[in-house]
Amino acid sequence: MDIKLASWNVNGIRAVSAKEDWKWFSDCGYDVISLQETKASVEQMPESITDPVGYHAYFASSIVKKGYSGTAVFSKKEPLSHEIELPDPEFQGEGRIVHLEFEKFHFFNGYFPNGGADILDESGKPTGEFKRVPYKMAFFDSFFKYAQKLRESKPIVVCGDFNIAHNEIDLARPKTNVKNTGFLPLERAFLDKFVAAGYIDTFRFVHGDLKDQYTWWSYKTRARAKNVGWRIDYFFVSEELKENIKDAWIENDVFGSDHCPIGLCLSF
Repeated sequence: MDIKLASWNVNGIRAVSAKEDWKWFSDCGYDVISLQETKASVEQMPESITDPVGYHAYFASSIVKKGYSGTAVFSKKEPLSHEIELPDPEFQGEGRIVHLEFEKFHFFNGYFPNGGADILDESGKPTGEFKRVPYKMAFFDSFFKYAQKLRESKPIVVCGDFNIAHNEIDLARPKTNVKNTGFLPLERAFLDKFVAAGYIDTFRFVHGDLKDQYTWWSYKTRARAKNVGWRIDYFFVSEELKENIKDAWIENDVFGSDHCPIGLCLSF
């Protein structure tokens, strides 16, 4: 039995669903589809999204700020259970996590926090410190502890926008971004810790050190046309599922957002 899973930061579900590119959703045939940065409450979405034919739908929307963050998961098979957000109240309210439990694994869809704007000093110069990096790292730590607890009962699959490029190969211009959030040593160290704990970057597992593979391109300076991008969207699985990884890929020919979809096939 093969299970095909997809993850896509759509940068606004209402905007992308009005584009021709949204045909991807109805045509893709995935068993589980995860979306990030939906930027809408359920009441603001059309029924074709909130109750799509053939899928069970689960949403986490921001309640602290409208039109912000948000995640969704669509599954052909009804999960054993589902929950939104992390258990820690400190990291609730932004709609960043949807967690489904299936027979074979726990599944997380995450829109992990961005590091935020650079903090300026009294003279207005950038300090190299970013407003939300402390929150971002605390969020990752809370997620890691929860995933490890659940992993005691069954394996973990987690996908989404991690807002971190792990290694130099994962962004087009590493040298000029070492002091920018998304590629800070502190942020990259979390993914080092994650991998060391037995979580597998499925794309690298399948494709090794394949270069020029990105999932996000800034809308500025026509970055996508020049493939000046970052790989910040991932499917990780805990190592108990290593033998179940059949394929992993990036759909860089799908447009409609500043991110593109990524996919994973697990075979059981």
